[in-house]
Amino acid sequence: MRVEILGTAAGGGFPQWNCACRNCRLLRDGIFSGVPRSQLQVAISSDGISWFLLNASPDLRSQIESRHFLHPHSGVRHSPISGVVLTSADLDQSLGLLLLRELQPLQIFATTSIRRLLREDNSMFAMLERIPGQARWNDIIPGTAFELSASTGQPSGIECLPISMATHYPGYVSARRAGELDPREAVVGLILQSGSGMRLGYFPVVSQLVPALLQQLETLDVLLFDGTFWSDDELINLQNGSRTAREMGHIPVSSPGGSLDLLSGLRPARKMYVHINNTNPMLDVTGAEYRQVRECGWEIAEDGCHLEL
Repeated sequence: MRVEILGTAAGGGFPQWNCACRNCRLLRDGIFSGVPRSQLQVAISSDGISWFLLNASPDLRSQIESRHFLHPHSGVRHSPISGVVLTSADLDQSLGLLLLRELQPLQIFATTSIRRLLREDNSMFAMLERIPGQARWNDIIPGTAFELSASTGQPSGIECLPISMATHYPGYVSARRAGELDPREAVVGLILQSGSGMRLGYFPVVSQLVPALLQQLETLDVLLFDGTFWSDDELINLQNGSRTAREMGHIPVSSPGGSLDLLSGLRPARKMYVHINNTNPMLDVTGAEYRQVRECGWEIAEDGCHLEL
């Protein structure tokens, strides 16, 4: 299984368009010891020909154009992108679907509740279904594995296990509507198993680490994990009135009970942080936070990372 990490930043990218925090300011000035990042996007393939996207970021068009393996190679209208697996209905995970509206056959895998929010509640997503068979929505069930397949029905050989991760729906969902949906279907993480038996964990949004999840993570060969915030009070220190990282649904990287503390001893040969907020100090490769991450055996993924499983 080929894994291509097209983008690594949290919503807004790095630098963020309306942010003048230290990281963004120094990066714009050309003196930051780190690299710019587009919003989180991962593509996977078992054969290098047919590709599946893990979510669909707002930066998807530029991410496709900068990766030749995602370019059309035959016919006037064609794409090697066969499908998209959605882990939530958050805007920075789903807006990119609207960039795939040019009558391209597409498989979309999502929980029933995510499908209802996007397909039934929002008329813009009807642009994905202007002709019969353009977009085929496939309901997935947390805890039940399925095989990724193209719109032609061709199986990929990649098994996907969705795992319920959080119970809160995005802020644009009213309390009344959220009450009509299954809370277990709000956010999922993914375990993807290749034909070789190697397993990739994709967990960009993690609010807490419970024993059952830790047992699942022990079975992985590679882990892509929530690296959004360094500390729980990261945004509070920058702007009064902000919520903590945990209140926003993200376990912080540092401190007792953070992901470095709880996960550094896990089995996966490679542990990589993704979905990194522009304010996170570990983006500075000369900083103490970056050194701490590396000394604990973690990597900070960058746009363009390539993995083979």
